[in-house]
Amino acid sequence: MSRIKTFKMLGIVLAIVLIIVGILPIIRGDVLTNDTVATSIILILLGIAYIIITFKPEWTKAVFFFEGIVIGVVGYMVLASPYNIGFAIIGLFIIVIAILAYLMKLPKGILKFFYR
Repeated sequence: MSRIKTFKMLGIVLAIVLIIVGILPIIRGDVLTNDTVATSIILILLGIAYIIITFKPEWTKAVFFFEGIVIGVVGYMVLASPYNIGFAIIGLFIIVIAILAYLMKLPKGILKFFYR
């Protein structure tokens, strides 16, 4: 039981670190470029998603799907070429994995991460 609590605590710490790193350029007053904005949005949303998944494991598939959309859209809309295409492909890949997880068409070794 204490091992599960330790992993949850480490997950929360990781999520908070992601959120802080995402907010840091704004707090420091750095020049906000498209790269900075895209990175901040993705890091903050990944941190929030990890907190949600930690407390609501049954939401893993939905959060994974949402993160795929966010990474794909933010990367494509904000970053310059060729990085925008790369992020769009990564986002699409994550969305496909989430859909396959909903349909239970992934190998059992991968499905165990979506169904706890």
